[in-house]
Amino acid sequence: MSVYTIVERDQLNAFLSHYNLGTLISYQGINAGIVNTNYFVTTQAGEWVLTLFEQLSCEELPYFLKLMAYLAEHQVPCPHPLADETNCYLRQLNGKPAALFERILCGQAVEQPTLTQCQILGTALGHFHIISPHFPLYRPNEHGPHWWKITAERVLPYLNTAEATLLREELRFQTQYQHMDLPRGVIHADLFRDNALFEGDKLCGILDFYYACNDVLLYDLAITINDWCTFPDGRLDEQRVQILFASYCEQRPLTAFEHEVWPVMLRAAALRFWLSRLQDWYFPRPGELTHTKNPVEFREILLSHINS
Repeated sequence: MSVYTIVERDQLNAFLSHYNLGTLISYQGINAGIVNTNYFVTTQAGEWVLTLFEQLSCEELPYFLKLMAYLAEHQVPCPHPLADETNCYLRQLNGKPAALFERILCGQAVEQPTLTQCQILGTALGHFHIISPHFPLYRPNEHGPHWWKITAERVLPYLNTAEATLLREELRFQTQYQHMDLPRGVIHADLFRDNALFEGDKLCGILDFYYACNDVLLYDLAITINDWCTFPDGRLDEQRVQILFASYCEQRPLTAFEHEVWPVMLRAAALRFWLSRLQDWYFPRPGELTHTKNPVEFREILLSHINS
């Protein structure tokens, strides 16, 4: 959520004229994340988040906006998109697709999740995975194995010998498990600590659904645990893992085969984010305010899974 596209006040006023929100009071850019431009917007009617989509097209966006509305209406704590005067969620602003969302007014991201916060998040993710297979729209995972291969070829020339060997060997390992028959549905695919807001032990909101897609539910759990339940050196904190895993399974019990391939999913999730951070590190996008994350963290998480 960096600022790539500058929005002038008169542009924003024209945009807001299509909503019944009263006069614009203030707005400011949000410096976090790396994909879209976001602003906090305050009007007479309340506080909102304005998102300008830097990569997704007008054809792609209805999936995400309708998904967020569906989830919010099924007791998943996430921002509901705001419909304009024509009952549409999506408009254009400064040449970019744009949407307004309810702003979650409480909570903040957590740096060091507590056991209770992990338990609550596991419950929320399990509930999400119970209802997500019934969402009627479909979107393939554009950051799956085909993307892994293309991105690896792009970043390999920049890696040292040990990293290049690790990447090639992990890609070979994962090819053995790419056609498994596992439960599927819509997954968040990016449920990191900075995409969930807590106020104490209350989960106030889950954010940033723009990697959401239809894929293996267990893979989504692995993505989440890799971020919420690891020590700085990449090792899993078994206490946090067990409580998040158990609370998730209370909502959606795993099959025997899912338990069997769980270690593979942890490695796949680590590989995916090591690759994306390598790509962002060596091929950054220009922006007024940017926040690029170091790929070393996920290299160490992957190594820890391999060696465990």
